Amino acid sequence: MNEVQTVFLVDDDQGMRDSLTLILELAGYPVRSFPTPAAFLAAFSPDERGCLVLDQRMPDMTGLDLQSELLERGALLPIIFLSAFGDVPTTVRAIQGGAIDFLEKPASTEQLLQRIEDAFAEDRRRREEAATEYDIRERFRQLTPREHEVLTLTTRGLTNKDIARQLGISPRTVENHRARMMEKMGAGNLAELCRMSVVCQTLEPRSGA
Repeated sequence: MNEVQTVFLVDDDQGMRDSLTLILELAGYPVRSFPTPAAFLAAFSPDERGCLVLDQRMPDMTGLDLQSELLERGALLPIIFLSAFGDVPTTVRAIQGGAIDFLEKPASTEQLLQRIEDAFAEDRRRREEAATEYDIRERFRQLTPREHEVLTLTTRGLTNKDIARQLGISPRTVENHRARMMEKMGAGNLAELCRMSVVCQTLEPRSGA
């Protein structure tokens, strides 16, 4: 996976793209610029890291449209809107969609560079969180159907005896299933297990006993 964080710049104004590219490269950032959202989407890979500096008003596809498309694709790239046409409803939609900020052109160099640093930090946070969730889901998939049942009932607050009665097995068998389940999940206590179970709510355990 590419670990380099890049500033992706999408703006239909070539003069603005050239100016911003120069400013950002002088500040030491790798920059890739695109004249349209379509050109960006054609070149962008979800594995790429960094942030997106995005104009709002562009022909064919607005900045908000591109933001929605990236959300649908599950892209983690933080977005900074940079537009001469900011209004309250547009700004609210952008922020609700996960944008880092909505800056008005012309933004000061200092302000823009600070927001890019904030966006890079958010990019790292999102990817670390996604990696953790992936790891939890992979552990969950290793549970047997019975271990999954024990996990579900345990996180509902049932005791081993209650679980044994509900599943028609002995408390000792429940203890064994619970010990193996906790080990596979890597959970040190019930609170950790409950947090993990939230991540796995939409998943099914692997088939088998």
